[in-house]
Amino acid sequence: MNGPGGRPGDPAPLVLALALDPGDQQHLDELRRRHFPPERLKVGAHVTLFHALPGERLPLVLTEVADACRRPPFDVEVSGVRSLGRGAALVLRSAPLDALRADLAGRFAPWLTRQDAQRFSAHVTVQNFVPPERARELVARLSAGFSPWTVRATGVEVHRYAGGPWELLETVPLG
Repeated sequence: MNGPGGRPGDPAPLVLALALDPGDQQHLDELRRRHFPPERLKVGAHVTLFHALPGERLPLVLTEVADACRRPPFDVEVSGVRSLGRGAALVLRSAPLDALRADLAGRFAPWLTRQDAQRFSAHVTVQNFVPPERARELVARLSAGFSPWTVRATGVEVHRYAGGPWELLETVPLG
């Protein structure tokens, strides 16, 4: 039988996401709940670092993430709004986030999928899977009077992809 990983016997892939301060996470979750089609909402707001690392490598992934997280927590600027065509995202900017992601990408290079090997573009998707005109309306609303703000990165979450939802396995703190 094929598992969610796609090959017989493979454990489901691992998804790595940036852990945020609980108050920041709550705010972003509320935005996502407000604008995401409810029937498609399987996970909360997230900053995906990697979409599909090999599930069978979990122990090594956790070791490498713990080593990479030996850096202080840092701020991430929510710097703007971006159209996704059929959705909207908040654009994130942070040199420490880019450095953390690059460090992890170097550690996981042999396992990176095509999607994960692409240039990293940090964002939080607040809407997706809607008609383009509805997405344009939200981008315009979110952009009107937009003022950048910061969220606090506190660690890296390691999830197992569960066919739509994610199963949180561990949160590795920064610091």
